[in-house]
Formats: sequence, structure tokens, C-alpha cells
Amino acid sequence: MKIAIIGQSAFGKSVLEALAETGRDNIVGVFAPPTRKGRAPDPISDAAKKLRIPSFDFKRLRDQEAIDQFKSLEPELCVMAFVTDIVPMAMINYPSLGTIQYHPSLLPLHRGPSSINWPIINGETETGLTIFWPDDGLDTGPVLMQKKVEIAPDATLGSVYFNKLFPLGVQAMVESVDLVREGNAPRIVQDESKATYESWCKASNVVIDWSAGVDIVFNMIRGSDPQPGANTTHKGIKLSLYDAARSSYGSSGHQAGAIVEIGVEKIVVASSDGAITIGRVRPEKGKKIGAAEWAEQVDAQVGDILG
Repeated sequence: MKIAIIGQSAFGKSVLEALAETGRDNIVGVFAPPTRKGRAPDPISDAAKKLRIPSFDFKRLRDQEAIDQFKSLEPELCVMAFVTDIVPMAMINYPSLGTIQYHPSLLPLHRGPSSINWPIINGETETGLTIFWPDDGLDTGPVLMQKKVEIAPDATLGSVYFNKLFPLGVQAMVESVDLVREGNAPRIVQDESKATYESWCKASNVVIDWSAGVDIVFNMIRGSDPQPGANTTHKGIKLSLYDAARSSYGSSGHQAGAIVEIGVEKIVVASSDGAITIGRVRPEKGKKIGAAEWAEQVDAQVGDILG
């Protein structure tokens, strides 16, 4: 098949390389984000160059110039591997065999741009990925393939993505392309009665309420690690928290949000019904550092109240 790939970052690069490695199809072009002034090209652009595959970096895929370039390649299949730009229906509908897209949730659950954060924040124990046929809705098209993964009790956004959804997603893309080529790719209509949607998980969405309980606090921190970083304040200054763990330290007699211990490599903070160990923090306008190092720098003391 003649394949066009629209993608970016490490995931897009890996999908491109995996499809090229099979040697079963002809990748006729890669559409990547434009290179910003003073920054390195996107990883998928570098990979395309090394593979000697034409690469295009239009500012907006909706522009007629981009659409005309896409059509001139005459792709039979379009593969969308991590796309943040708006892809026009003129591109999506053009290939004779259609367009397939990766989404890191079990659609129709968790439609939207932060679909890995929210299941963890919600305390769910399972998520997955979907390869689907995009339409003019937001993550609403028919499903081609799904793969489930466990969310371990201590898993973070980073570990779920990089250890599970990333490698499994690359594999699923290759398998899906094979199914399309063989004429066996399903088109399973999503059950709208089960659909959920969440918007971007922003720092303003993950401000910690230490009185909410240890489960809610812990899930919020790990579901935002490494981005956007669940946050609180210390003496009025914003502080983002990472590398969290449940602590055996009791909360009895301590106010929610109180620092109850400052260790060699951690601080321990009380909630209403337990305590959370914090391994790293990021002060406002600063870099991530060890929590104990931060405590020493700002002269944080046991008994200080966060939030």
C-alpha cells in the first residue's frame, strides 16, 4: 500500500520506523509539525530524513497547500500517530482505504486530549488503547482494534504510557495496517451510551485538597506525574509534586496538609486519613529537585502546612 503518515514526537517516530522496517508497504510521505526557530526538528522528521522518505511540515494541515500536497502523494491509507493539529476531512477521507488513528484509551471511554491522566486520577484499574477510523467527531469513529492494560496501584502517567501504551500502541499500529492491507480491518461502531469525555488535564485541574483523603490525593499526584504536575503551595508559593507513595505514617493528630516528616530523600505530608510520601518537587519557576533538598533550601519545617 501507499501510506502517508501524520504524526509527531517519539511515538510518531517509532510508528514510522516500525512500518518502514516491515518493508511491506510504500511510505510516500510524512507530515510533521513545523520546526520552531532555535529548536531541533521533530523526531519523526529526523527519522523520515534518515529513511529517505519525503517529509512535510506545514504550519496548519487545514491550509489548502497542505491538502494539495497530501493528495498529490496519492496515498491509499493514512496513518495518524499522535496528532495535535486539526486534520481536515479533505485529508482523512481522501485515501481509498481510509485513515486510521491511535488513541490511548478504550474508546468510547475517555475521549479527549488527556485520556491517560484521567483514568489514573479517577482511581481506575484498567485502561488501554484504540486504533480507530476517525470521522468528523472527536474520537468518535468506528473502532478497528483495542488492547487493554492494567493500571497498577502505584502506576503513574509516565509509567502507564512509556511502559505500556507506547510500545503496545506501536505494535497495534503495525497490526492494524496489516489488517487493512489484507482487507480484514473491522469497523465497530462506538457505543455512545458509554461515552465519556474529558478536556486537557491542566495544572489548575490538579490542585491538591489535602483534606480529600489519601486515595484521592495519591491518585491525583500519580495521574499528573510527569505532566502537568499535581500542585499545592508552601507559604503562598506554588509547588508541584512527583514520585509519590503511600506512607505508613499515621495522620492522627496532624492537620491535613501538614509536613509530618522530612527524611533524607523525601518529605511526608498528612491527609485527612493517612499520609503521602513525596520524593521530588518542582518549585514555581524552578526545576525538579529532591523533596528533602527543597525543604532544606526553603527552610521548610515539620508542622508547615501545604495548601
